[in-house]
Amino acid sequence: MNGGEIIGLLGMLLLVSSWLPQTIETVKKKHCPLNMKFIIIYVVAATLLTIYSYIIGDWIFFTLNFLSALQSAINLAVKLLYP
Repeated sequence: MNGGEIIGLLGMLLLVSSWLPQTIETVKKKHCPLNMKFIIIYVVAATLLTIYSYIIGDWIFFTLNFLSALQSAINLAVKLLYP
């Protein structure tokens, strides 16, 4: 692993961990305070970036976007199931 990958990995871990408290709170309370339009745009954008990063073969970018899309999708699911 080179220096650039280490920096990318640290950035990925920080970004993904920033979503974690919100996702845990959303699941526990069965309530998502986030704006519906924001969540939908974020899920779509992160999914598209996941596909792109797979195509270009960037595993750090792929993992970051996959986990971001997953956590956002959980928030979206709760928002839709428990309005």
